[in-house]
Order: sequence, then structure tokens, then C-alpha cells
Amino acid sequence: MPVMKSEVLDIVKAQVPEGKEGFFLDATLGGGGHSAAILEKFGSLKIIGFDRDDAARGTAADRLNEFGERARIIAANFAEIEERAAELMELAGGPFIGVLFDLGVSNMQLTTPERGFSYQEDGPLDMRMDIRSDLPTAADILRESDVRELTGIFRDYGEERHAFQIAKAIVRSRDAGFIPKTTGELSALIRRVLPAPVQRKTGGHPARRVFQALRIAVNSELDAIPAGLRGALKLMADGGVIIVIAYHSLEDRIVKGLFRSWASEGVGELVMRRPIKPSGEEIAGNRKSRSAKLRAFTVRHSGKPH
Repeated sequence: MPVMKSEVLDIVKAQVPEGKEGFFLDATLGGGGHSAAILEKFGSLKIIGFDRDDAARGTAADRLNEFGERARIIAANFAEIEERAAELMELAGGPFIGVLFDLGVSNMQLTTPERGFSYQEDGPLDMRMDIRSDLPTAADILRESDVRELTGIFRDYGEERHAFQIAKAIVRSRDAGFIPKTTGELSALIRRVLPAPVQRKTGGHPARRVFQALRIAVNSELDAIPAGLRGALKLMADGGVIIVIAYHSLEDRIVKGLFRSWASEGVGELVMRRPIKPSGEEIAGNRKSRSAKLRAFTVRHSGKPH
């Protein structure tokens, strides 16, 4: 289920004149939910979708098949947008009228235990978005990092208050001959480390922040965001819109900072001063959406900062 689908469609409608032809780039295609909604609502638009996950692209292809040549899927990470800008502009026949980023992990990845993203399902500690890549897995990071490195990962990427205690416990366990290799083993270790009162105050699963941190570290997600947004800016037609849905403060802080910087440089303007959040009804039906924040930026000049 695409998060804040109606809000995304409302922004597209407000920014794109009715009947205007052009291309949207879905930089995080996932299962194709947002792309399908845009193609259904706006018959004059076409979509190019990026995703580095083989399984996601397969699901999206099935979902978007009904739209024929109006949808094209490319195996790529959105951090590559800038280096592939010329190729994309050639495919679209000119600048894009919109780019959408739906950041973070998809529900499909979370509900596939063998991908290792979920602390609620037991599976190998992988967490790579692209399982064909030679990136180190989450298990590799736990096996090879020292206390200082693990503490930094958990603190900086997961905003975990007990980062040092958890990192120390992992290294002690490793020194004793046991390295967590599955999501269940890591979750159990974290539960043993954190006192019950601390676990009750987390407001969710005690392993949630550590899993988030490892996923971000494995996939270099925070570095990819500014790279992807700068690439998107280079693709934009005058009046084009960049839409971003972020799910935690680290992502949102990067997006907010870049959008405000661009606005101050005269590149364009914020579509809204404060982020849009999902409705209570949506949160009740899709818990993944509860932390989502949507921001949008309209490009008004050449698409390049001064």
C-alpha cells in the first residue's frame, strides 16, 4: 500500500497542468504503488522507475504491465540519477516534470524474512537492498566492527541511546565465540542487554533502532539521499516538482536542509512550509505510515543552484 497516496496525487495535480504530457521519475519504485496511482490518475503522464531490488522490480513490472509503454523500469539506485541524467533525459525526450522519492525499506522487504530486514521475522542478517551486490551484510558488520565502530553506527544511524551497551555486548558475545547471524539471534541478544524498564520505554520493539542503523549502514542510505536529490534537480523542467517521503528524522533532516538551501539560492520554492503527515485513518490501516513526513519542492529556474 503506497504511503500518502492521495497527498502525492494532490501535489502532482497542483503542480502539473491538466493534460500536460511528460515524464515522472519514480526514484524508489518498490512494488509500483505510487507509479500505478499516478498513471491511473494522469493519463498524459509516463513513468520511469528506478529500483535496485530485483524482487521489487519484478513485482512492479507485474503491477504496471497494464500501462504498457507508459511505464519503464530500470535497475538502478537513486544515487545514480546524476550520473545517468543524460540517459534519462534522452529516454524522456527532455526534462522531467516530477520526481518522487519514497525513502526507507519497503513493506515487501520487511515481510520477506530471508532478506533480513525485520526484527519480527527470523532470517539471515543480510539487509542489502541489492542482494547481487558485494556490499557487506549486516552480519559482516557485526563480525568485523569494533565497539567504537558499532557504537557509532547504532548512535548515528539509529539514534539509539544505549548504543554503547549494545555494541559492547555484541563484541563480548563475539569474543566468547558467538556472533549473531540471524535477525532472531540479534533481537534476542538486544533483549538480554537492555533492562526491562528500558525496553518498556522504547515505545516499540527494543531492536528497532539497531535494525534501522544496520540497514542504513549496509546500504549507505543517508549518503544516497543528497546525491539522489541533486541528481533529480538536474532533471527538472521549469515548474517541475520533487516529492520526498521520509520515515525518520535523519532522512527528513537531510531533505529539509537541502530544500531550504535551494529556496534561499533562488532555485525554486517549498510547496509547503511544514511537512505533511499521514491522516489518522491511514495510520490505523497502515502502521508503516505512522512516522512518514512528506515534503515537496518546485523548481523555478534552470534546475541548478547558483
